[in-house]
Amino acid sequence: MPSNTPSGAQPRPEQDAESLLRLQERLTQVSRMVTAGEMLSGIAHELNQPLAAVTLYAQACDRLLGAPDPDMGEVREALQEIASQSVRAGQVLHRLRSLVGSERHERETLQVNELITEIAELIRLSTRQQRVRYREQLARELPKVHVDRAQIQQLVLNLVRNSLESLADTPLIVGEITVGTLLKSDGTVEIFVRDNGNGLSPLMQGHLFEPFRTTKAEGTGLGLPISRAIAHAHGATLEYRPTASGGACFSLCLQPEVPLESVPSRRSLQIAHTPDR
Repeated sequence: MPSNTPSGAQPRPEQDAESLLRLQERLTQVSRMVTAGEMLSGIAHELNQPLAAVTLYAQACDRLLGAPDPDMGEVREALQEIASQSVRAGQVLHRLRSLVGSERHERETLQVNELITEIAELIRLSTRQQRVRYREQLARELPKVHVDRAQIQQLVLNLVRNSLESLADTPLIVGEITVGTLLKSDGTVEIFVRDNGNGLSPLMQGHLFEPFRTTKAEGTGLGLPISRAIAHAHGATLEYRPTASGGACFSLCLQPEVPLESVPSRRSLQIAHTPDR
């Protein structure tokens, strides 16, 4: 394809910015596909359950209708179950499609907790497959944020995947991943992903966000660099900190859409805990 830049001329700043934006979108799409691929075993298991139920209820309908005097009440109940299980399977596919969709998204103003609850089932699919407990700690009455919904959700899923990989290397403990939100004292809205694994070595922490740095033989080393690029594109920060118990915690801090003085004080905020999964 011929270049729009004359020979010997330097690219204009707007061309550089557009090229970087296209590159970020392509890298984010690759990251989404990798995440989806690594979740496939859990997704396949989750789809198999409603599809198997549809088959069983359809067979039951066939037997009931073949009887001399079929019980139409039981037939109706079986058909309702078929419809219910079909909707369940469709919801799983919808969440997967939303994850890997390549369409360009626009930023919108929304409640940060929406971002977590919308992908919670995808997270549970993976944690259940690995027998890891999943918990949510979502603060109430947080200020809204202005973000690209799909990109921030992809960032959170990347962090969850990292935690699952870490917990796979610590089989002697009952793994637990917590995804939560809170309002920080500087007014930023934090999304955190915390696990009770072995954390990261000081050496690894120093190179954490460098491309192609990974401790996994099959890893790409691109998940965290892409995640930090998404954060920076939103004027946000993505940082790592060890937990008191030695696990890992990644913190994404987003600027609020409204001024800090217009939101409730931290004293008035409450944390909603979900039970262990």
